[in-house]
Amino acid sequence: MRKISLSALALAMFSSVAAAEVDFDKGGFDLNKELAKQSAPQASAPAPVDKGIFDWLFGKKPEAAKAPAEWTIMVFGNGKNDLEPFLMKDLNEMEKIGSTDKVNIIVEAGRIAGYDSSDGDWKGVRRYRMTKDSDTNKVSSKVLADLGQVDMGAYQSVIDFAKWAKTTYPAKKYMLIYWNHGSGWTKHGEPRITKGISYDEQSGNHINTPQMGLIMKALGKTDVVGTDACLMQMAEVDYEIKDSVDYIVASEETEPGDGYTYDLFLGPVVKNPAMSAMELGKAAVNGYANHYDGIDQGYTQSLVKASAVGGLVQLTDAFGAAVMAAGEKQLAKTSRNAAINFAMDENRDLYDFTRRVVEGSQNADVKAKGQALMTYITGTLVIHNRTRDDKGGYWSGPKAYTLAKGIAAYFPKAALGAGYADLQWANVSKWDEFTLWLNQN
Repeated sequence: MRKISLSALALAMFSSVAAAEVDFDKGGFDLNKELAKQSAPQASAPAPVDKGIFDWLFGKKPEAAKAPAEWTIMVFGNGKNDLEPFLMKDLNEMEKIGSTDKVNIIVEAGRIAGYDSSDGDWKGVRRYRMTKDSDTNKVSSKVLADLGQVDMGAYQSVIDFAKWAKTTYPAKKYMLIYWNHGSGWTKHGEPRITKGISYDEQSGNHINTPQMGLIMKALGKTDVVGTDACLMQMAEVDYEIKDSVDYIVASEETEPGDGYTYDLFLGPVVKNPAMSAMELGKAAVNGYANHYDGIDQGYTQSLVKASAVGGLVQLTDAFGAAVMAAGEKQLAKTSRNAAINFAMDENRDLYDFTRRVVEGSQNADVKAKGQALMTYITGTLVIHNRTRDDKGGYWSGPKAYTLAKGIAAYFPKAALGAGYADLQWANVSKWDEFTLWLNQN
């Protein structure tokens, strides 16, 4: 009886839409059929109808809009190389914490044959929302999508993943993490060790620094970008992405295979999901640093304020111009060669280089311009920097990483590397001219 009386009421109230052929099949009620019984004339165009009235008629309560999470943390986990075993370990670290209604931990994970056979030895690329469990040997989170063979060395793949994650798991703030090998700024080169990020051994491709800029621009504003990869915290990389991010977390030096310790990073975020972008960036640095402090292993990790990267251009230009005007080339060369360097020998800490020049200079302008640059690096640009000296080992001697203050730069000892002129940093700054001047006889 309820259905009949409500149908009659609906017809009486909405006779003006009888000609619309609108499908109101809600809660078992088919208005088209009811309208057809009346043999009403039909119009060619549908008319808009307020669904809310029908929900009221049939006793259906309107659904409250789901509030966005505080954070969606997106990890582009390219394990399609020799780092695959570490990816599986990191996925299980993420599951120690797990997503909540306030924090989404979203991963695109890729695997290939030849490196790791754990967890069913599945291959290809999958998407997950990481959920909490205590099994550290198996990824128990639900597979949201099995994408098959996706080239994780193609920058469009990062765009596709992050756009999907933002749409599917909206949040007030977003972090994107590039997980893979990394080696700095450069654009060209065939061997796997060439500089860039996200090396896919299956395709032979990797993402170069200008493409990182394209990715971030395509995604719109992202609050924090992290590179769980080696050698990425340098002026050339940061300048490329500075306009599309707020904070950048990265290492000047190589990262151990373990990379981020995700439970130490994500635990504080889940505990305090309302934390700001700067606070989350610090949490990422601290999670990393606390782990390697705990095992007495050397490291670098820093948080850079992206809006301050542009100011670095004027200060490095002024400092370089002062050094050249003073004719202190030998001092600058000696300082460059002595400055703390990293696994890529041409990557050296910008602060340490400047400090050495300032301490050895006899020129007041060089000292003033150098001090201004140093103050900017530690006071404005680098928000949080943690380091630990490395004791060295079989392959290398000890490294004084505590000399590194959070931002590296490219110091070629001969000609500029192929592709350097394509970087935005090279186009807007005079750093390339300064480094070339250093290498002249």
